[in-house]
Amino acid sequence: MNSLAIIGTQWGDEGKGKITNYLAKDADFVVRYQGGNNAGHSIFVNNKKFSLHLLPSGIFYKNVVNVLANGVVIDLFGLVDELNELKANNFKDFKLLISERAHVVFPYHKKIDGLFEELKAKDKIGTTKQGIGPAYTDKSSRIGIRIIDLFDDKYLAKRLKENILIKNNLLKSFKIEDQIDFDSLYQKILVIRKIIKPFVKDTAKIIYDALNQDKKVLFEGAQGVLLCLDHGTYPFVTSSSPTASSIPLNVGIPCNYINEVLGIVKAYTTRVGRGVFLTEITDQISEKIRIKGKEFGTTTGRARRIGWFDATLIRYAKRINGLTKISVTLLDVLSGFEELKIAINYKINGKIIDGIPLLEEDLLKTEVEYLILKGWKEDISKIKTFAELPENAKKYLRAIEKYGEVKIAQFSVGPKAEQTIDLIKIW
Repeated sequence: MNSLAIIGTQWGDEGKGKITNYLAKDADFVVRYQGGNNAGHSIFVNNKKFSLHLLPSGIFYKNVVNVLANGVVIDLFGLVDELNELKANNFKDFKLLISERAHVVFPYHKKIDGLFEELKAKDKIGTTKQGIGPAYTDKSSRIGIRIIDLFDDKYLAKRLKENILIKNNLLKSFKIEDQIDFDSLYQKILVIRKIIKPFVKDTAKIIYDALNQDKKVLFEGAQGVLLCLDHGTYPFVTSSSPTASSIPLNVGIPCNYINEVLGIVKAYTTRVGRGVFLTEITDQISEKIRIKGKEFGTTTGRARRIGWFDATLIRYAKRINGLTKISVTLLDVLSGFEELKIAINYKINGKIIDGIPLLEEDLLKTEVEYLILKGWKEDISKIKTFAELPENAKKYLRAIEKYGEVKIAQFSVGPKAEQTIDLIKIW
């Protein structure tokens, strides 16, 4: 069975979109299985940068069927904006399917998202305010509206009125007079549903059949393992699970249908927003990496926090996801540093611990054990093989492999597809 899951092993922003796009050329299907347009993937096609938020990263290949599965929450207006951008850049011959079971993000979800962040004040999570959390909340509360519901006028009107009543009462309770208007939103939905209708299918059955026919299916998530609602650094996490374990549920396939799990690993570590970050760098080195690596959010433009590579987190990601291989991205960003660090263990009171401490009192006592390596000064952005790397860059990759306890299948030295060097065949 030719199934491949691509998993972010850190806090997202590891370069999943670039690697998915690189591997998608050999795929039959690329399936986005969770999250919404609160995340973004930057992809270079024909020397032009595209920022995808909902569309799967195989959308630029005519031969690939791209799927938004039931686990995704879909902002209809954001999706149509992305489709229009593709068409404006002459990408018109694409294949897209949308699960009829996927839930919809409405403008009122964004309004509630922003309100909740403001109310939390100094304890805010740092969400993108794209309405993702409130949409998943409605799904769990069994008041959400699915894609299929958009095409039943009577049912849609009933559910939409119920939701707007609840949201308006909530807004009023916080003395917010800017109420949501049913008629205006309903009319907009009637227009936009016509655009997406040709794409709406029973995607679970389609993917199940494709896998049984030995088609190559690539599963793509948003965010990273450490933002998982269950296994991440709670409460500073996303509202769904970006793990390999969540794919069967979020796609609608048997749990034994995933046979390769490729972890995407940035050559250093970043995270956006608040929350624990034990290897964070706070001196001028972080700013140098941030500028060189263009470490600003694809969706929000926010500056990302920068830290040393953390092998402890990779071992954790391997345990949670069953990583079979990893892909190391942005290695070129580390050229020009005298020395580099890799976190190899966490310790509390001198004792090595497995995973991230859950309690604040334990976090305050946690010490990070580092391996210190010599850096390299050479520009590696044009190399084509592992052998061409400076010796210290080779040692750095070998240390990642050793202390992360997982084989490196490929590494990249730039954002373009041709700047990816394969060490092990993946498909």
